[in-house]
Amino acid sequence: MQHHSRRAVVAAGLLLTAACATVPASAATRTGGTGQAPATSLVVDARWGGHCTFDRLVIDVRGALPSVTVSPVRELRYDPSGKAVPLPGEHFLQIRLSPAAAHNTAGLPVYQGPRLAKIRLPQLRGLALTGDFEGVVGFGAAFHAKPVYHAFRLHSPERFVLDVRHANRCP
Repeated sequence: MQHHSRRAVVAAGLLLTAACATVPASAATRTGGTGQAPATSLVVDARWGGHCTFDRLVIDVRGALPSVTVSPVRELRYDPSGKAVPLPGEHFLQIRLSPAAAHNTAGLPVYQGPRLAKIRLPQLRGLALTGDFEGVVGFGAAFHAKPVYHAFRLHSPERFVLDVRHANRCP
């Protein structure tokens, strides 16, 4: 009885080895098993608005919303040149979406939002597209005072939202 089960285990192992040998593991991981490369998330717009107790920044994405990081920085720089971003403000946030692109596979831009905008909201003073390089789309946001913010995701359509608190400006 044990002899037959050992043969079955060996046969199953050989079948699995042969099946896995036909598709490299890296290709299966890269393509999700479909044989096609996954679509890159495309950053298509950025917009903002003022509310009674917060300023809102929204970044619109076509495709799945990628990982987003928000980091305070001393100054904003364009990626990859390193040149300073000319935005007014005393405090800055660097927002990075990855993996993402602001251009299509032909290299044409799909991002329709502002590349550099001075904004006159209670807290938000400016926004810049700081990079679209090596799978990372970057934005820089400038603020009047140190931003106290809440970042979250909204779906259908996919978008990243950053709400920055300020004193109540409504009557």
